[in-house]
Amino acid sequence: MLEGYQPCLGAAKTLWRIYLFFFFLFFPTSSLSLSPADWEQSNLNLATDNVSVIEGETATISCRVRNNDDSVIQLLNPNRQTIYFRDLRPLKDSRFQLVNFSDNELRVSLSNVSLSDEGRYVCQLYTDPPQEAYADITVLVPPGSPIIESREDVVSEGNETELTCISIGSKPAASIRWMKGEDDLTAETTVEETYDRMFTVTSRVRFSVTKEDDGVPVDCIVDHPAVKDLLAQRHLEVLYKPEVKIVVTYPDGLTREGDNLDLTCIAEGKPHPHQINWLRVDEDVPPHAVVTGSDLYIENLNKSYNGTYRCVASNAVGEAYDDYVLYVYGTLRLTIAPDRWLPQVWDALAGEGAPQKIDHAVIGGVVAVVMFAILCALIVLGRYFARHKGTYFPHEAKGADDAADADTAIINAEGGHNNTDEKKEYYI
Repeated sequence: MLEGYQPCLGAAKTLWRIYLFFFFLFFPTSSLSLSPADWEQSNLNLATDNVSVIEGETATISCRVRNNDDSVIQLLNPNRQTIYFRDLRPLKDSRFQLVNFSDNELRVSLSNVSLSDEGRYVCQLYTDPPQEAYADITVLVPPGSPIIESREDVVSEGNETELTCISIGSKPAASIRWMKGEDDLTAETTVEETYDRMFTVTSRVRFSVTKEDDGVPVDCIVDHPAVKDLLAQRHLEVLYKPEVKIVVTYPDGLTREGDNLDLTCIAEGKPHPHQINWLRVDEDVPPHAVVTGSDLYIENLNKSYNGTYRCVASNAVGEAYDDYVLYVYGTLRLTIAPDRWLPQVWDALAGEGAPQKIDHAVIGGVVAVVMFAILCALIVLGRYFARHKGTYFPHEAKGADDAADADTAIINAEGGHNNTDEKKEYYI
């Protein structure tokens, strides 16, 4: 019997949907009130997601229904205007396009998103009671390229420099961090909100520089959810006073009387040293010393040239120096005497007041000569005592050394028996 009523039921459903369409189009459900229990139950059945999208890109809003009893679903904009009623779009904004429609989902895309599109979008399901779910669209605006400004282009070592980094036109506000080489820097940051809900961030760093900072990069790194690897970089230019070092070009070892001396002064600085001078501390430079640029040349050395020679280099930042202490060593004279040989050897090696500087080859030679002389003396004395050993005479042998033969020696020896002087006795 119901088969004859099927066309009527279909027409009734269609009319009901048209009625609901125009009803909710002109009378949004903002006035509907639900108890907390009803909203909690509705959230279990109707769901959507918040969306973050970069300005100019496309956002997608999905209204999902877990259990649908053929109820009407629609999507409203932040002004409670109907964007889609089921699969119909009453709003005349062609940027909204239907991606998917079924009994369990209404998915809509919004292209070329702008800041004016930001807000809360509403998914509505017309059940009893009605159900709503909210999707917040957040529009991200990436900042422009950061700008680094410096208080001064060039800074001298030991002084403080200040760098400023500015990030303009971002939403939300960007965060700025600093790095000098591999080290983090502490900054002072201020955030300013403009009239169009955009933000300008300014960050400043202050630090003292050394000569090691010359050429080191300082990076201003901007962190923002809409962009990656956004930074600005500046290399430090540091002026510093010279670094001075004296190098002995000749001779390679000890400086002795009659030798020549050639010293080279190496000076590096920024700016490059414009003046290099040689002087002798507390005394005048020898009259025949030759200074050529950074080189000092003295020929035919003698002990009167002993002293401290200084190279002084200067530039616009300051001056620095390095010292070379000259001791002229004499020729070797060795005299073997128990109480005098060591002082004479040392006096021969160096002039008066010479430092404790040892020529190991010379000292080794002296020790070898002394040891050889002692060894030779021991050998000679040993052979002498071996050849001149004393003769041992016992008490009984006194007077026997002048005897002509052994018998006479025994007779003449003290304590011997002389038969000529003894009495002879005969026993009968």
